[in-house]
Formats: sequence, C-alpha cells, structure tokens
Amino acid sequence: MTTKSFDTLTLGKHSNGLDMPDTALAMLDEQGTVVGWTQAAEHLVGRSAESVVGRSAALVLPLFGERQSTSDFVKHCRAQNGWSGTTAVRHRDGRVMEACLRITMLRGMAGAVRWFVSLIDTGTLSGDAMSSLVSGPLLGRAPIGVAVRDPQLRCVFANDVMAEHDGIPCDKRLGRRLTEVVPGPRSEALEAMTQQVLQSGTTKVHEYRTWLPMGKGRGYPLAASFHCLQGADGESLGVCLVSADLAESRLARERLAAVGEAEARLGGTLDVMRISQELADLAVPLLADLVAVDLEQSTPSGDHSAVRVPSAGGHRPPLRRAGHASIHAGVPESPWVRGGPVTVPQASPFAAVLSTGRSHLEPMLDRTPGIWMDQVPAIGEKVRSHGVHSLMVVPIRAQNALLGVVLFLRTEDPTPFHEGDLLLAEELVRRAVRALDNARRYAREQTAALTLQRNLLPRRLRGGTAVETASRYLPADVEHGVGGDWFDVIPLSGARVALVVGDVVGHGLHAAATMGTLRAAVRTLADLELPPAELLSRLDNTLQRLVEEDPEPADGTAAVVGATCLYAVYDPATRVCTMARAGHPPPAIIDPQGRVAFPDLPTGAPLGLGLGLGDPFQSVELELPEGSLIAFYTDGLVESRDHDIDDGMNSLGAALAEPDQALEDLCDRATESFLEQTSCDDVTLLLVRTCSLGANRAASWTLPSDECASGKARQLVTGQLRTWGLDALADSTELIVSELVTNAVRHGTGTVTLCLKQHNALTCEVSDTNVCVPQLRSAGITDENGRGLFLVAQLSRRWGSRPAPEGKVVWAEQELPGASRTRSRPLQAA
Repeated sequence: MTTKSFDTLTLGKHSNGLDMPDTALAMLDEQGTVVGWTQAAEHLVGRSAESVVGRSAALVLPLFGERQSTSDFVKHCRAQNGWSGTTAVRHRDGRVMEACLRITMLRGMAGAVRWFVSLIDTGTLSGDAMSSLVSGPLLGRAPIGVAVRDPQLRCVFANDVMAEHDGIPCDKRLGRRLTEVVPGPRSEALEAMTQQVLQSGTTKVHEYRTWLPMGKGRGYPLAASFHCLQGADGESLGVCLVSADLAESRLARERLAAVGEAEARLGGTLDVMRISQELADLAVPLLADLVAVDLEQSTPSGDHSAVRVPSAGGHRPPLRRAGHASIHAGVPESPWVRGGPVTVPQASPFAAVLSTGRSHLEPMLDRTPGIWMDQVPAIGEKVRSHGVHSLMVVPIRAQNALLGVVLFLRTEDPTPFHEGDLLLAEELVRRAVRALDNARRYAREQTAALTLQRNLLPRRLRGGTAVETASRYLPADVEHGVGGDWFDVIPLSGARVALVVGDVVGHGLHAAATMGTLRAAVRTLADLELPPAELLSRLDNTLQRLVEEDPEPADGTAAVVGATCLYAVYDPATRVCTMARAGHPPPAIIDPQGRVAFPDLPTGAPLGLGLGLGDPFQSVELELPEGSLIAFYTDGLVESRDHDIDDGMNSLGAALAEPDQALEDLCDRATESFLEQTSCDDVTLLLVRTCSLGANRAASWTLPSDECASGKARQLVTGQLRTWGLDALADSTELIVSELVTNAVRHGTGTVTLCLKQHNALTCEVSDTNVCVPQLRSAGITDENGRGLFLVAQLSRRWGSRPAPEGKVVWAEQELPGASRTRSRPLQAA
C-alpha cells in the first residue's frame, strides 16, 4: 500500500515520538542476554546496538548483576510473569540514572520465551509526559499488549494482554501477518505503519479504535507505539508494537496524578494523625472503597523506637487507628474508631504483614465462617455485612523500622485487587513513609523538649505570705513545636518575692534548654538580691556569653538566640512592686475594684541580642493596694494570626476584671479559648494576688548611731516578741540584733534602722549607710573581733545582705516555733 492510500485512512491522533519522553525498549532472551535494541535505548544509555546485543543485560541494568546470577533473576521474572519498579541504569560514561523499569514476558512458537524491557528516565518526566498515551500505562503499570513482528511482518512473539486488546488468540497470531488473521483495510493500515517503521528505524505513536470479534460491534480506543528493533549489526530485526487501553491509560493518569499529589499533601504537615488521614482520603475512591491507616501506638508521640522487622520472636506491636476513609459517610465498615486501639487477630493477613514486613494481596477474600476474622467478632460482622470481597495490607516501613500498616478494602467496586493495584498502594505508602518518619522524629524531639520544659518549670509556686499564685502553661501545637516560655516565683529575704516570666526565641529542644539555663541564671541572680534593672543587665550579659560560646552551625552562620523577660520584686511590708522588662509585654494590674491597667514600663531591649546600649533597663516602682491582681504572660496569650496584641491584651483584661474570684478560675477564663484550638506559640500565664504585712506583723524602729543602740534594740525586740507571743525566740533574737546593730554602728554613719517581720519565719533586718557587704570570718584564738557574724549564722536558718538605696540591709531569719527547723550549715574554723 502506498503512503498516499495510507494517509487516507482515519487512525486518529498521531504524535511524534519526540513529543514524549524517550521510552527505551529492548528485548532479552530467556537467559537475560540482549537480543534486540532500539534507537531510544541507545539515546538513554549511550550504547549502540553493536555494543549491547549479544551481551548480558547487567551491562546497563545493575539489578541483574545484584542477583546471584542473571538466570536467578530471570527465574524470578518467570515466576512473577514479569517485573516492574524503579531501578538504576548505568550509562556508558559511568553515570548511574534512576529509571522506571518494566519487564514483560513474551511467548513465541514452540514454547520460546523472550523478555520485553521498557525503561523511562525519571529525570525526563514532566507533567505532560506523565500523561502521554503510552508512557502513562508503562509508568502506571497498567496492562499493556506487546507483539513483535519480523521483517516479513509475521508475529514471532506476543503476550496475553495483546489478545485482550485485539481479540486474536496467541496461537492464531504467531507465525502470521495481521492481514492473514484479520483481513481488511484497518489491518492493512497497521501493516503499512509497521513497514514504515521497519524501513525508517523510527518510532511512531497512534491512537486508534479496535473492534473485538466477540464485541458485537462495540469498539474501544487503544494507543499503540511502533518501535524498530535492531540487531548486533545495526540492521532492523523487526518491529515491536506496544498497545494500551486508553481507559486504562486514563485511570493510570489519574493514579499518577494522585501519586504526584501525595507528595505535596502528605508532606505539608508534621502531624502524624493528619498525614495518616490524608493518605486514607487520597486513596478513596481512587484505589479502594475503604482505607485504614493503623500505626504502632508510640508513633504519633515518638515516645519509643519503632519495631524492627522482621520482628524477633514474632513480636507484634500494638496498633492504633490513625486515619480512615470510606465511600460511605461515617466509615461504617470499620469496627475501630479513629484514635482508638486496633485488635489484630492471630493468623490474619495483618499479623503476617506485621511479622514479615511484606505486603499481602488477597484478590478474593475468604469469608468462610470460622476463619481468622471470626477471632474478633466485630471484624467478621463488618466484613460480611458490608460485602468486603478484596483486600490488600501494605506495611509502613522506614528502613527496617515498622511504623504500622495500611489496609485497603473493596466493597462496592466488584473488581478484585490485582498486582497493579498493590504496586500503586505500595507507591502511595512509600510517599507517606517519608512524611510519617519525619513527623515521628519531629514528635519525638517535641516530646523530649516538652518533657524537658515541664521538668524545668516550677512544680510548686511558693509565694509565701507575700502573694497568692496560680499559673497555666499550654505548649504550642505539634506543627510549631514547644517554645521557650518560662515563669517562676522566687522567695526573697524579708518576706519579699520575685516574680518572673520570659520567652526564648524559637521552638524545640534548643529553646527549652536555653529556657532552663536562663531560669537557673535568674534564680542565681535573684539570690544576690539585685534590683530588677540590674538583674536584667546581668542576665543580658549571661545570654550574650552563651551565644558567643556556642559552636557555630555547619553553614558557618552565627547562632542567634534571644529572649524577652519581665522581672518584678514585691515587698508585702510596703506593698511596693518594683518592675523592669526586657522587650516583654507589660503586666496587667487589676485593682480590688476590677479596674484594669497595663503600666507604662520602659520596654528595654530583648536579652542576648547585644542591643542594650548604655543603661538599657529601668526599674519602676508601683504601690499596690492589698488584694491587687497582677497577670504576667507571654505573647502567645495575647497575639495570634486572628488578632493583634492590643486586642489580645484587652481580652485578657476583660477576662480578669473580677479579681475577687479564685485565681484558678481566673486562669481558666483567661486561657479557655486556647484549649479548643491549635496555637502556633506557647501560652503562659502567671497570676498573683498581693498580700500585705500589716502593723500586727511588722515593726520598725530608728536607732541612734551610738554605743547605746544595741541595748535599745534588745529591749525593743523583746517587747515586740512578747506582744506576738514569740517569747521562745527572745534570747536568740536579742543576740542576733545585738551583733547586727553593733556592726552597723561600728562600720556605718548616720542612723540605724531596725525592722522585725513575722511571716512564715521571723526576720530581723538592720539597715545602715555603709555599702560594704559583710563577710564571715574565721577568728583566731587570740582575736578580739570577728565572731559576731559566725554567731548570727549559728542562730539563724539563713542570713545575708542586700543593697538598699542609701546603703545596705543585713538580715537574718529564724524558724517560727512549731515549724521544721533548717539551720544554716555551721562553718568549720580554719
């Protein structure tokens, strides 16, 4: 037939082979030796027919060489009627590429066998290429028909699928031309196409419609590609025709699109439960009528290492339902609820997959009474009542770790699962494994960070007689990770208390560890009784040194660490609260009448960034009525994507505007909106209600700076202790007061102030104008001085000094009668 008469026939759309990715085709004999080559194969691996034909396929396919022998791999292919998957391909220049490989068994006359090999370089695949007529089925593993014709156009090899496509049985096809088997113009057109490819050595792709003899006139479209096979001398050996059902091709394209979509959908979150649900939603109804994702119970939290497979001693991990989807609303086919435990019957496909780590395909599910599903009646009832007839179970494996299994079921769809479905299911699960493993590792880190943070935060707040306290800490959601929020209440001398809240920049273990370091540093600096502004300055220096001492990241960039902090000291004797802040939101202060105020404190620079120049922090004193409420918080409580910080502060003030309520109830009101939603930042709230030491629990006197001062002081404290009913402490208190007043008179100038406070201890304070800090000395046997502070240390549970605006305060505490006594450790003489 001439070219002109061929062009007059309507075969449908024609596309040049260059418009699709190079599909490299080759033919192997039963021993794995290359017996046919194509120009596309030469283009892919850089080897001509002369250098490949007659040699083992292991030359370009390392997969063959990885087996004990090529014949072993051929035996494996024969048992499976072929092979498909992603494999390495060796280029002539030594490069190793990743390619989609498919091996199809062809049968010839007298029982001869050949292997049809197709390769697509994954690096060349684009969105258009993925949906091309022929590469779609090849890549999607849809059934393809293959027939090989010799130079005389006689069919010499074919597979069984080709008979399904054109209705010609294999025994009638072999050894004959198409026009001999099915005479007619369409057969003549296809033979003309075959002859053209044979003569030109090129590849052509056409779409055409075929009518099966038993189809009673009903036709369906096929896509066919014609490839010239070359021998060792480069001459044409024949033509290979590859056909695919376009209906299967469309399904393959949909599935390929789903696989491509899976990467984006599954990798868009670090929540294990969401990933599992996305996987189930993705596969229904595309692949199955019901999909369930069951994870090893520690996987969502990352608490423990995953189970290794194959498992030793047949150990099977307990499972929990992480996600499921169905074509029916509410997933009525599932006996287990999402988030609940899953029971695995003995000797079931699930148990086998958990033990071996290998997938299970059961095209026709055996529902005979008394089998494995009846070990758990809920499973048997659901399977039979909903008509489950086909099943696949695919393990979720990250390297050798078993994270769980995915169950695929068909109920309404009458078509049983087949090998192609299993391959697609395994591909979807493989895409999910990366996301699940990343999420599991992230969850493990966040669990460790949260555990670390909870252990570093105070377990019990001790406000003493100065304040009542309550607190809340709500960690951020798993997507953002645990932050570096912290708060503390630190008892100080003289019934005073330090109140602190802070927030380290960032999330995760590093933020939690930095938070722990800063909290310890604040406690250490608080023991020095520093004013708030000075304490923040020293804390800023401490954090800057930490940043400088940290090793640099691998990319050479300097580590960036910052934190905000609000530090306050409240004195119940004067009802004065002294505050300073370093870039932290101001506290909310609610007076006993419910009026809310956010004091205008100097903002200060955040800690650790080196932004504080000169005097970066300033203290502000506020006198508060007894019963005032102070709210310390982090920005996670007042700032979110939905509202700015001003709106959040107003909402916080409104929630706390009833200060007479219990502090725990107020904490609940202020944080209740965060309990039902995910938050991108930690939420921290510390509430304190101020108390005061009235005249009945505090006494103060001014003494002259002369030799009579200590005697006067002894008389005053003795009388006050008698009034308070603390006569048992009179002797020890007289000695302590005498020594402290004597030192103040001897080393200071001006008047001396004596203060006695009864709170959870008895505190004696002596103020003078000398700024020098008293030091304990070890007096020698002949020394006349140096024993006073040693005596004070022996009589008190603790003592110390703190700076004051006009000098210093030296103080000593004693246990009240009836309280457990914890005395200072005696000093040993040198």
